[in-house]
Amino acid sequence: VPTESPKGELGFYINSQGDPYPYRLKLRAPSFFHTALLQEMLVGEYLADVVAIIGNANIVFGEIDR
Repeated sequence: VPTESPKGELGFYINSQGDPYPYRLKLRAPSFFHTALLQEMLVGEYLADVVAIIGNANIVFGEIDR
C-alpha cells in the first residue's frame, strides 16, 4: 500500500492469514530508496563532498532501518 509522506513514497506490505492481526508487515521508507541512488550520485565526486551530497539529498539514516 503506497502512502505519500513528506520525503517521498512510504511503502507498506501487509500480509494476513485471515486473522484480525497481520501475519507479516514490511515497511520501506523513502530514505531507503534515496540511499540506493547514492552509488550513482557519488560517481566522480570528491570524498570531502560526500557529507554535503547526503545532506542535500535529505537522507535520514535512522529512517532506513525501520
